[in-house]
Amino acid sequence: MAGPKLKIRSKVWLENEAGEVVFGLGRMKILEAVQRLGSIHAAGKELNIGYRAIWARIKATEDRLGEPLLIKKIGGATGGGSTLTSLAEELVTEYGKVQKTIADKTDAQFEKRLGMHLDL
Repeated sequence: MAGPKLKIRSKVWLENEAGEVVFGLGRMKILEAVQRLGSIHAAGKELNIGYRAIWARIKATEDRLGEPLLIKKIGGATGGGSTLTSLAEELVTEYGKVQKTIADKTDAQFEKRLGMHLDL
């Protein structure tokens, strides 16, 4: 009989001196969706998050970093849209690397200590 399928989870985020979240997995997913789809509105639809909620998270991060994350193109005949700034691209890339490293290490540690393979 096979044992239960287990998943180990961990959460890592960046916060400022005041303890306010600056960047984490949710914001990374938002920025990845904006990058892939070209707009906040489309990202919201894909992630099932309202435009205002997405914009509030992006704005909070921009305020806490003191730098923009998006380059916004106003709509019109050609349509609007958003692209990531180089800072946003770097945050997504580096945070993604940290998340992967943590997942890989925790999986390996769990398997080593308990002799169980995680179904991830």
